[in-house]
Amino acid sequence: MPQLTTIGFDADDTLWQNERFYRLTEERFAALLADHAEPRHLSDRLLETEKRNLKLYGFGIKGFTLSMVETAIEVTQGKVPASVIDGILAAGREMLTHPVETLPHVRETLETLAGRYRLVLITKGDLFDQERKLAASGLGELFSAVEIVSDKSRGTYDRVFRQHGDGPEQAMMVGNSLKSDVVPALRAGSWGVYIPHALTWALEHDEEPAGEPRFRRIESLRGLENIVTEIG
Repeated sequence: MPQLTTIGFDADDTLWQNERFYRLTEERFAALLADHAEPRHLSDRLLETEKRNLKLYGFGIKGFTLSMVETAIEVTQGKVPASVIDGILAAGREMLTHPVETLPHVRETLETLAGRYRLVLITKGDLFDQERKLAASGLGELFSAVEIVSDKSRGTYDRVFRQHGDGPEQAMMVGNSLKSDVVPALRAGSWGVYIPHALTWALEHDEEPAGEPRFRRIESLRGLENIVTEIG
């Protein structure tokens, strides 16, 4: 079995909190449109709009904000007050400046592994926002490379782990999204380590590949060093 030399890490909801701020903003969005739609109906409409817009705006806060504006126009049949649009834009701006809150065991785990493996941050989303969060986290110096990508696929991991490591077979990807972090990395030939987060966006759900020999599940980053040691 090839030796493990490179470990990739997702960022949002793996290293720091992210989805929680989306949920809070969505609650604010629902309050702004309380006279026009029930919260559950509005949430469903927003999700459909986000799904439709992914190919245009990609992942991240700016696309989310535009999708909120579009949904507000749709549910009010074009009669949304300017004050509501202003409130949506203000909520989006606040998301782009919120403090970074790292998750438990992140720094100590990265510091322990950084001396023995190449660590690569592999995250998708808005370039400026992800760069801001990485800088604010104080974790940047622990990574050998940073890849901010438009999406995560088998090809993404194949390219990144060949460019910044010794190929996918000698690499591991760690993240909270089965759909983006784990399943495509496994398909590329890497190990995939799933760390569930209490809040995960509906579009990031997938079946847990329990039968895959290179799949592992841990409840927090505290357990990652044991997995790495087991693999060698």
